[in-house]
Amino acid sequence: MTTKKLYYKDQYNRSFTANVVKVSKDEKERDYVVLDQTHFYPTGGGQPHDTGTLQDVRVYDVEEVDGEIRHFIEKPLIVHNELVGKIDWNRRFDHMQQHAGQHILSAILEDDHGYPTVSFHLGKTICSIDIKAHDLSDEEARQVEEKANQLILENHPIETKWVTDEELSNFTLRKAVSVTDNIRLVIIPTIDYNGCGGTHPQSTGEISSIKVLHLEKQKKNIRVYFVCGNRVLNQLHEKHHVIQGLTSQLSAPQEKLVEATEQVLQQNKNQEKRIDQLKTQLLKSEAKTLIDEAKWVHNRKIVKAIFQNRSMKEMQQLAKLIPMKTSQVVVLLVSENDTKLQLVCSRSDDVVISMNKLVKQVLPVIDGKGGGNDSVAQGGGDRSLSAEQFMEELGNAVNKLK
Repeated sequence: MTTKKLYYKDQYNRSFTANVVKVSKDEKERDYVVLDQTHFYPTGGGQPHDTGTLQDVRVYDVEEVDGEIRHFIEKPLIVHNELVGKIDWNRRFDHMQQHAGQHILSAILEDDHGYPTVSFHLGKTICSIDIKAHDLSDEEARQVEEKANQLILENHPIETKWVTDEELSNFTLRKAVSVTDNIRLVIIPTIDYNGCGGTHPQSTGEISSIKVLHLEKQKKNIRVYFVCGNRVLNQLHEKHHVIQGLTSQLSAPQEKLVEATEQVLQQNKNQEKRIDQLKTQLLKSEAKTLIDEAKWVHNRKIVKAIFQNRSMKEMQQLAKLIPMKTSQVVVLLVSENDTKLQLVCSRSDDVVISMNKLVKQVLPVIDGKGGGNDSVAQGGGDRSLSAEQFMEELGNAVNKLK
Protein backbone atom coordinates (compact mmCIF):
# COMPACT_ATOMS: atom_id res chain seq x y z
CA MET A 1 0.00 0.00 0.00
CA THR A 2 1.27 3.49 -0.91
CA THR A 3 1.49 5.88 2.04
CA LYS A 4 -0.43 9.14 1.66
CA LYS A 5 2.07 12.03 1.83
CA LEU A 6 0.48 14.69 4.00
CA TYR A 7 3.65 16.83 4.07
CA TYR A 8 2.94 17.82 0.47
CA LYS A 9 -0.51 19.16 1.43
CA ASP A 10 0.63 21.14 4.46
CA GLN A 11 4.31 21.36 5.26
CA TYR A 12 3.56 23.40 8.39
CA ASN A 13 1.48 20.74 10.16
CA ARG A 14 3.32 19.51 13.25
CA SER A 15 1.02 16.66 14.36
CA PHE A 16 -1.39 14.22 12.75
CA THR A 17 -3.32 11.00 13.31
CA ALA A 18 -2.93 7.86 11.20
CA ASN A 19 -3.71 4.15 11.11
CA VAL A 20 -1.03 1.49 11.35
CA VAL A 21 -0.73 -0.54 8.16
CA LYS A 22 2.37 -2.57 8.92
CA VAL A 23 4.78 -3.32 11.78
CA SER A 24 8.03 -5.05 10.85
CA LYS A 25 11.83 -5.14 10.93
CA ASP A 26 14.23 -4.43 8.08
CA GLU A 27 17.30 -6.47 7.08
CA LYS A 28 19.29 -4.70 9.83
CA GLU A 29 16.70 -5.76 12.44
CA ARG A 30 15.50 -2.17 12.88
CA ASP A 31 11.89 -1.79 14.00
CA TYR A 32 9.70 0.23 11.67
CA VAL A 33 6.06 1.18 11.21
CA VAL A 34 4.14 1.92 8.02
CA LEU A 35 1.09 4.21 8.27
CA ASP A 36 -1.78 4.89 5.89
CA GLN A 37 -0.75 8.57 5.88
CA THR A 38 2.12 10.61 7.32
CA HIS A 39 3.61 14.06 7.77
CA PHE A 40 7.11 12.58 8.21
CA TYR A 41 9.29 13.46 5.23
CA PRO A 42 11.58 10.58 4.13
CA THR A 43 15.19 11.14 3.05
CA GLY A 44 15.33 12.14 -0.60
CA GLY A 45 16.32 14.79 -3.12
CA GLY A 46 19.25 15.97 -1.03
CA GLN A 47 17.02 16.64 1.99
CA PRO A 48 17.35 14.58 5.19
CA HIS A 49 14.37 12.88 6.83
CA ASP A 50 12.17 14.28 9.55
CA THR A 51 12.33 13.06 13.14
CA GLY A 52 9.72 13.14 15.88
CA THR A 53 7.48 10.68 17.73
CA LEU A 54 4.72 8.15 17.17
CA GLN A 55 2.74 7.61 20.40
CA ASP A 56 5.71 9.16 22.27
CA VAL A 57 8.14 6.62 20.75
CA ARG A 58 10.99 8.39 18.97
CA VAL A 59 11.18 8.20 15.17
CA TYR A 60 14.89 8.44 14.29
CA ASP A 61 14.83 7.66 10.57
CA VAL A 62 12.32 7.73 7.72
CA GLU A 63 12.73 6.01 4.35
CA GLU A 64 10.52 5.43 1.34
CA VAL A 65 10.68 1.85 0.00
CA ASP A 66 8.46 0.83 -2.93
CA GLY A 67 5.87 3.46 -2.14
CA GLU A 68 5.60 2.72 1.58
CA ILE A 69 7.15 5.16 4.04
CA ARG A 70 8.93 3.37 6.84
CA HIS A 71 9.13 5.10 10.20
CA PHE A 72 12.06 3.62 12.11
CA ILE A 73 11.41 3.70 15.84
CA GLU A 74 13.60 3.27 18.91
CA LYS A 75 11.41 0.53 20.40
CA PRO A 76 8.36 -1.50 19.33
CA LEU A 77 5.02 0.30 19.44
CA ILE A 78 1.93 -0.76 21.32
CA VAL A 79 -0.25 -0.76 18.22
CA HIS A 80 -3.63 0.93 18.23
CA ASN A 81 -6.00 1.35 15.30
CA GLU A 82 -5.11 5.03 15.32
CA LEU A 83 -2.04 6.78 16.67
CA VAL A 84 -0.67 10.31 16.96
CA GLY A 85 2.46 11.44 15.18
CA LYS A 86 4.42 14.59 16.03
CA ILE A 87 7.09 16.22 13.88
CA ASP A 88 10.27 17.78 15.26
CA TRP A 89 9.28 21.20 13.94
CA ASN A 90 12.63 22.91 14.48
CA ARG A 91 14.32 20.30 12.30
CA ARG A 92 11.59 20.43 9.65
CA PHE A 93 11.60 24.24 9.38
CA ASP A 94 15.40 24.32 9.31
CA HIS A 95 15.37 21.92 6.35
CA MET A 96 12.71 24.06 4.63
CA GLN A 97 14.89 27.16 5.03
CA GLN A 98 18.06 25.45 3.78
CA HIS A 99 16.39 23.81 0.79
CA ALA A 100 14.62 26.96 -0.37
CA GLY A 101 17.81 28.97 0.11
CA GLN A 102 19.65 26.49 -2.08
CA HIS A 103 17.14 27.03 -4.88
CA ILE A 104 17.79 30.77 -4.80
CA LEU A 105 21.56 30.40 -4.58
CA SER A 106 21.65 27.92 -7.48
CA ALA A 107 19.37 30.12 -9.61
CA ILE A 108 21.60 33.19 -9.21
CA LEU A 109 24.83 31.26 -9.80
CA GLU A 110 23.49 29.86 -13.06
CA ASP A 111 21.53 32.85 -14.39
CA ASP A 112 24.04 35.58 -13.51
CA HIS A 113 27.33 33.69 -13.80
CA GLY A 114 26.64 30.61 -15.93
CA TYR A 115 27.52 28.11 -13.17
CA PRO A 116 24.93 25.29 -12.99
CA THR A 117 24.53 23.26 -9.80
CA VAL A 118 25.48 19.59 -10.13
CA SER A 119 24.81 18.43 -6.55
CA PHE A 120 23.39 19.59 -3.21
CA HIS A 121 24.13 18.42 0.33
CA LEU A 122 22.04 19.50 3.30
CA GLY A 123 24.25 18.79 6.29
CA LYS A 124 23.50 18.91 9.97
CA THR A 125 25.12 22.32 10.48
CA ILE A 126 26.35 23.43 7.03
CA CYS A 127 25.00 23.03 3.48
CA SER A 128 26.92 22.88 0.23
CA ILE A 129 26.36 22.86 -3.50
CA ASP A 130 28.82 21.80 -6.16
CA ILE A 131 28.73 24.06 -9.20
CA LYS A 132 30.18 23.35 -12.63
CA ALA A 133 32.89 26.00 -12.69
CA HIS A 134 36.68 26.18 -12.82
CA ASP A 135 36.73 29.09 -10.43
CA LEU A 136 34.46 31.36 -8.38
CA SER A 137 36.01 34.54 -7.05
CA ASP A 138 35.32 35.97 -3.61
CA GLU A 139 33.79 39.01 -5.31
CA GLU A 140 31.41 36.83 -7.34
CA ALA A 141 30.43 34.94 -4.17
CA ARG A 142 29.77 38.25 -2.41
CA GLN A 143 27.57 39.43 -5.29
CA VAL A 144 25.61 36.16 -5.28
CA GLU A 145 25.06 36.36 -1.53
CA GLU A 146 23.97 39.99 -1.74
CA LYS A 147 21.43 39.31 -4.48
CA ALA A 148 20.13 36.19 -2.69
CA ASN A 149 19.41 38.20 0.44
CA GLN A 150 17.72 40.90 -1.62
CA LEU A 151 15.37 38.29 -3.15
CA ILE A 152 14.63 37.00 0.35
CA LEU A 153 13.72 40.49 1.55
CA GLU A 154 11.39 40.93 -1.44
CA ASN A 155 9.39 38.00 -0.04
CA HIS A 156 8.58 36.22 -3.29
CA PRO A 157 6.00 33.42 -3.11
CA ILE A 158 7.25 29.82 -3.28
CA GLU A 159 4.72 27.66 -5.09
CA THR A 160 4.40 23.92 -5.77
CA LYS A 161 2.65 22.39 -8.75
CA TRP A 162 1.99 18.80 -9.82
CA VAL A 163 2.28 18.36 -13.58
CA THR A 164 2.31 15.62 -16.19
CA ASP A 165 5.23 14.80 -18.44
CA GLU A 166 3.38 16.47 -21.33
CA GLU A 167 2.92 19.69 -19.35
CA LEU A 168 6.64 20.12 -18.63
CA SER A 169 7.14 21.94 -21.93
CA ASN A 170 5.15 24.84 -20.48
CA PHE A 171 7.91 25.56 -17.96
CA THR A 172 11.55 26.62 -18.33
CA LEU A 173 13.14 24.15 -15.93
CA ARG A 174 16.66 24.56 -14.61
CA LYS A 175 17.37 20.88 -15.28
CA ALA A 176 15.52 17.83 -16.58
CA VAL A 177 13.36 15.94 -14.09
CA SER A 178 14.23 12.35 -13.23
CA VAL A 179 10.67 10.94 -13.22
CA THR A 180 7.90 10.72 -15.81
CA ASP A 181 4.87 10.71 -13.51
CA ASN A 182 3.90 12.39 -10.23
CA ILE A 183 6.13 15.29 -11.22
CA ARG A 184 6.30 18.03 -8.60
CA LEU A 185 7.65 21.46 -9.44
CA VAL A 186 8.83 24.04 -6.92
CA ILE A 187 8.43 27.50 -8.41
CA ILE A 188 9.67 30.90 -7.33
CA PRO A 189 8.08 33.00 -10.10
CA THR A 190 10.60 34.76 -12.39
CA ILE A 191 13.46 33.31 -10.30
CA ASP A 192 13.46 29.50 -10.32
CA TYR A 193 11.52 26.59 -11.83
CA ASN A 194 12.70 23.22 -10.63
CA GLY A 195 11.56 19.65 -10.24
CA CYS A 196 11.85 18.98 -6.50
CA GLY A 197 10.31 16.68 -3.90
CA GLY A 198 11.50 18.54 -0.82
CA THR A 199 9.68 20.73 1.68
CA HIS A 200 9.87 24.52 1.38
CA PRO A 201 8.31 27.56 3.08
CA GLN A 202 5.54 29.50 1.34
CA SER A 203 7.67 32.57 0.69
CA THR A 204 11.32 33.58 0.42
CA GLY A 205 10.97 35.86 3.44
CA GLU A 206 10.77 32.80 5.69
CA ILE A 207 14.30 31.82 4.64
CA SER A 208 15.37 34.89 6.64
CA SER A 209 18.93 35.17 5.26
CA ILE A 210 21.73 33.41 3.40
CA LYS A 211 25.43 33.45 4.20
CA VAL A 212 28.14 32.00 1.92
CA LEU A 213 30.80 30.63 4.27
CA HIS A 214 33.66 29.54 2.02
CA LEU A 215 34.60 28.01 -1.33
CA GLU A 216 36.56 24.87 -2.10
CA LYS A 217 37.89 23.36 -5.33
CA GLN A 218 36.52 19.87 -6.09
CA LYS A 219 38.25 18.48 -9.21
CA LYS A 220 36.45 20.28 -12.06
CA ASN A 221 33.82 21.82 -9.79
CA ILE A 222 33.65 24.44 -7.04
CA ARG A 223 31.97 23.57 -3.73
CA VAL A 224 30.07 26.46 -2.15
CA TYR A 225 29.43 26.12 1.58
CA PHE A 226 26.53 28.14 2.94
CA VAL A 227 23.86 28.38 5.64
CA CYS A 228 20.37 29.86 5.73
CA GLY A 229 17.88 31.11 8.31
CA ASN A 230 18.55 30.26 11.93
CA ARG A 231 21.85 28.65 10.99
CA VAL A 232 23.18 32.10 10.05
CA LEU A 233 22.58 33.24 13.63
CA ASN A 234 24.23 30.07 14.95
CA GLN A 235 27.28 30.74 12.80
CA LEU A 236 27.37 34.35 13.97
CA HIS A 237 27.17 33.25 17.60
CA GLU A 238 29.98 30.69 17.19
CA LYS A 239 32.25 33.07 15.33
CA HIS A 240 31.57 35.88 17.81
CA HIS A 241 32.48 33.52 20.66
CA VAL A 242 35.75 32.62 18.91
CA ILE A 243 36.56 36.28 18.20
CA GLN A 244 35.88 37.27 21.81
CA GLY A 245 38.25 34.54 22.94
CA LEU A 246 40.94 35.69 20.53
CA THR A 247 40.63 39.35 21.54
CA SER A 248 41.25 38.27 25.12
CA GLN A 249 44.12 35.89 24.28
CA LEU A 250 45.86 38.33 21.92
CA SER A 251 45.00 41.47 23.91
CA ALA A 252 43.77 43.14 20.74
CA PRO A 253 40.41 44.56 19.63
CA GLN A 254 38.48 42.78 16.89
CA GLU A 255 39.59 45.17 14.13
CA LYS A 256 43.26 44.42 14.89
CA LEU A 257 43.01 40.65 15.28
CA VAL A 258 44.56 39.91 11.89
CA GLU A 259 47.55 42.14 12.61
CA ALA A 260 47.96 40.66 16.11
CA THR A 261 47.72 37.11 14.77
CA GLU A 262 50.34 37.81 12.09
CA GLN A 263 52.68 39.16 14.78
CA VAL A 264 52.23 36.01 16.90
CA LEU A 265 52.84 33.76 13.89
CA GLN A 266 55.99 35.67 12.97
CA GLN A 267 57.23 35.45 16.56
CA ASN A 268 56.63 31.68 16.48
CA LYS A 269 58.59 31.39 13.22
CA ASN A 270 61.47 33.36 14.71
CA GLN A 271 61.43 31.22 17.84
CA GLU A 272 61.36 28.00 15.81
CA LYS A 273 64.29 29.24 13.76
CA ARG A 274 66.22 30.07 16.95
CA ILE A 275 65.38 26.67 18.43
CA ASP A 276 66.69 24.96 15.28
CA GLN A 277 69.90 26.98 15.54
CA LEU A 278 70.36 25.98 19.19
CA LYS A 279 69.65 22.33 18.38
CA THR A 280 72.30 22.43 15.67
CA GLN A 281 74.81 23.90 18.12
CA LEU A 282 74.00 21.17 20.65
CA LEU A 283 74.40 18.49 17.98
CA LYS A 284 77.76 19.93 16.95
CA SER A 285 78.88 19.87 20.57
CA GLU A 286 77.61 16.31 20.98
CA ALA A 287 79.41 15.29 17.77
CA LYS A 288 82.71 16.66 19.12
CA THR A 289 82.25 14.76 22.39
CA LEU A 290 81.54 11.49 20.55
CA ILE A 291 84.61 11.99 18.35
CA ASP A 292 86.79 12.57 21.41
CA GLU A 293 85.46 9.32 22.93
CA ALA A 294 85.95 7.28 19.75
CA LYS A 295 88.25 4.27 19.73
CA TRP A 296 90.64 3.24 16.96
CA VAL A 297 89.98 -0.18 15.48
CA HIS A 298 91.92 -1.36 12.41
CA ASN A 299 93.05 2.17 11.48
CA ARG A 300 89.51 3.56 11.84
CA LYS A 301 87.86 5.66 14.52
CA ILE A 302 84.66 3.92 15.58
CA VAL A 303 82.04 6.24 17.08
CA LYS A 304 79.42 4.32 19.01
CA ALA A 305 76.39 5.73 20.81
CA ILE A 306 73.23 4.22 22.26
CA PHE A 307 70.20 6.44 22.90
CA GLN A 308 66.77 6.07 24.45
CA ASN A 309 63.84 7.28 22.32
CA ARG A 310 66.09 9.43 20.10
CA SER A 311 64.36 10.59 16.94
CA MET A 312 65.58 9.24 13.62
CA LYS A 313 65.92 12.82 12.35
CA GLU A 314 68.37 13.79 15.11
CA MET A 315 70.39 10.59 14.67
CA GLN A 316 70.66 11.27 10.93
CA GLN A 317 71.83 14.83 11.59
CA LEU A 318 74.42 13.59 14.07
CA ALA A 319 75.57 10.84 11.71
CA LYS A 320 76.20 13.43 8.99
CA LEU A 321 77.90 15.96 11.27
CA ILE A 322 80.57 13.65 12.69
CA PRO A 323 82.24 12.70 9.34
CA MET A 324 82.34 16.41 8.49
CA LYS A 325 84.50 17.06 11.56
CA THR A 326 86.99 14.21 11.37
CA SER A 327 88.52 11.65 9.00
CA GLN A 328 88.89 7.86 9.02
CA VAL A 329 85.66 7.49 11.02
CA VAL A 330 82.74 5.07 11.09
CA VAL A 331 79.64 6.17 13.03
CA LEU A 332 77.29 3.63 14.63
CA LEU A 333 74.19 5.08 16.32
CA VAL A 334 71.40 3.01 17.89
CA SER A 335 68.19 4.18 19.54
CA GLU A 336 66.08 1.92 21.74
CA ASN A 337 62.40 2.88 21.61
CA ASP A 338 59.33 1.36 23.27
CA THR A 339 58.78 -1.34 20.65
CA LYS A 340 61.73 -1.20 18.25
CA LEU A 341 65.40 -0.60 17.64
CA GLN A 342 66.58 1.99 15.14
CA LEU A 343 70.04 2.61 13.72
CA VAL A 344 71.93 5.09 11.59
CA CYS A 345 75.41 4.37 10.25
CA SER A 346 77.75 6.72 8.40
CA ARG A 347 81.39 7.09 7.39
CA SER A 348 83.88 9.69 6.23
CA ASP A 349 84.82 9.78 2.54
CA ASP A 350 88.21 8.21 3.19
CA VAL A 351 86.64 4.98 4.54
CA VAL A 352 85.85 2.56 1.71
CA ILE A 353 83.28 0.24 3.30
CA SER A 354 79.61 0.61 2.33
CA MET A 355 77.14 1.70 5.02
CA ASN A 356 74.25 0.36 2.94
CA LYS A 357 75.89 -3.05 2.90
CA LEU A 358 76.60 -2.85 6.65
CA VAL A 359 73.02 -1.99 7.57
CA LYS A 360 71.52 -4.69 5.38
CA GLN A 361 73.89 -7.22 6.87
CA VAL A 362 72.84 -6.62 10.49
CA LEU A 363 69.13 -5.79 10.12
CA PRO A 364 68.03 -9.46 9.73
CA VAL A 365 69.00 -10.18 13.36
CA ILE A 366 66.17 -7.83 14.47
CA ASP A 367 63.86 -8.70 11.56
CA GLY A 368 64.34 -5.17 10.30
CA LYS A 369 64.21 -3.16 7.12
CA GLY A 370 66.23 -0.23 5.87
CA GLY A 371 68.85 0.98 3.43
CA GLY A 372 70.71 3.96 2.10
CA ASN A 373 73.93 4.54 0.17
CA ASP A 374 77.61 3.92 0.69
CA SER A 375 78.02 6.96 2.93
CA VAL A 376 74.86 6.90 5.10
CA ALA A 377 72.26 4.23 5.79
CA GLN A 378 69.52 3.67 8.35
CA GLY A 379 66.82 1.22 9.37
CA GLY A 380 64.87 -0.34 12.20
CA GLY A 381 63.40 -3.55 13.53
CA ASP A 382 62.08 -5.46 16.53
CA ARG A 383 63.51 -5.27 20.03
CA SER A 384 64.52 -8.93 19.88
CA LEU A 385 67.95 -7.89 21.19
CA SER A 386 68.96 -5.25 23.69
CA ALA A 387 70.52 -2.09 22.30
CA GLU A 388 73.90 -3.18 23.68
CA GLN A 389 73.67 -6.60 22.01
CA PHE A 390 72.69 -5.03 18.71
CA MET A 391 75.59 -2.56 18.94
CA GLU A 392 77.92 -5.50 19.43
CA GLU A 393 76.51 -7.05 16.26
CA LEU A 394 77.18 -3.80 14.43
CA GLY A 395 80.75 -3.59 15.71
CA ASN A 396 81.49 -7.18 14.67
CA ALA A 397 80.03 -6.53 11.21
CA VAL A 398 82.20 -3.43 10.73
CA ASN A 399 85.32 -5.38 11.62
CA LYS A 400 84.49 -8.00 8.99
CA LEU A 401 83.91 -5.50 6.20
CA LYS A 402 86.86 -4.19 4.25
